Amino acid sequence: MALRTTVLTGLSAALAVAGGVLPQAPGPLGTALAAPPQGERVLRLGAIPDQKPEKLNRLYPLVASELSRQLGVQVKYVPVVDYAAAVSAFRTGDLDLVWFGGLTGVQARLQKPGSRVIAQRDIDAQFHSIFIGSTRSGLKPFFQQSGLRTLKGKRFTFGSESSTSGRLMPQLFLQQAGVKLTDFAGAPGFSGSHDATIALVSSGAYDAGVVNEQVWRASLLDGKAKRNRVIALWRSPGYPDYHWLAQGNLDARFGKGFTARLQKAILSWRPSDPQQKTILALFGAQQFTTAKASDYAPIEKVGRQIGKIR
Repeated sequence: MALRTTVLTGLSAALAVAGGVLPQAPGPLGTALAAPPQGERVLRLGAIPDQKPEKLNRLYPLVASELSRQLGVQVKYVPVVDYAAAVSAFRTGDLDLVWFGGLTGVQARLQKPGSRVIAQRDIDAQFHSIFIGSTRSGLKPFFQQSGLRTLKGKRFTFGSESSTSGRLMPQLFLQQAGVKLTDFAGAPGFSGSHDATIALVSSGAYDAGVVNEQVWRASLLDGKAKRNRVIALWRSPGYPDYHWLAQGNLDARFGKGFTARLQKAILSWRPSDPQQKTILALFGAQQFTTAKASDYAPIEKVGRQIGKIR
C-alpha cells in the first residue's frame, strides 16, 4: 500500500454547566430510535464508544450543550452500544452528527451518500498507535517496525474490531513486518475499547496489545496504566483517523447554510472559552481543523485490503 513515510466509546449523565442542567441522554442505541415528535427539530449527536462510558458521558453532553448554544437548536447526545451501532444509526438517520474513527467514518460515509466530513482534531491528520506489552511477558521496547516480529508466539489483543488505531492500521503494520494473525499464541483478542486493552495487558491476560496514543498517554497521566505492569513497545507511523461526519440533509431540516454554521461552530472552539477548553481537553486537542473525505482515502484502501470495507 502506498502510504507516505509518516503513514498514515451506555449510561447517560446530566451535567451541570454555566447555562443550566443538560438534558439526560436516551439509553444506549443499538436499534433504531423512535422519531422525535412531529415538528421538533433535534440534532442527534453520537460517537463511537472508544473509551469508558464515564468519560463519554462527561464529554458529549458538553458538546451537545455547546453546539446548542452556538446554533440555537436542540442538540441531544445519544450513546451507542458499540462501533457497529454508530455506523448503523448514521446509515438509518437516527444520528445526525457522529464522532467517528477513520474506519467507521469511511464505512458510514460510503453507506450514506451525501454525508459530509466537516472537521478533525489538530492531532488527527497524523495519528499514532502504541503497541504495548505486559511487564510479565519479557517483551522489550523497540524502535524499528521489524521489532513487531518479537510478538510472534505471544498472546495479543486488538481493541474494537472496527477501530482504526486499535485494529485496522496495527494489522497493516504487523503484515508489513511479516507478522500474520496466525503467528500469535491463539487467535488475537478484540477487547472492545482502548481502556479495556490497557487493562487486559496490564493484568497479564494478554502479553501485548495495541491502543491509540492519546488514550495511552492519558492512562499514564491518570495512573490507570502503571509502568510496573505495562510498557510501550513501539509507536507507529502516522495516519489519518478521527473526524466529525454530518448527514447530508441538515440544511433541508434546519435551514439553508446550517451545515456550514455547524462546521464553523466546531472550528471556532478555543481554550480561551471555559466550556470549550474542557471539551478540547477531553478530546486531547487544542482545536479542530477542516477535513475532507479524500483525507481518508488511505484508510479506505487498507479497509478494503483486510475486508472491513466492501
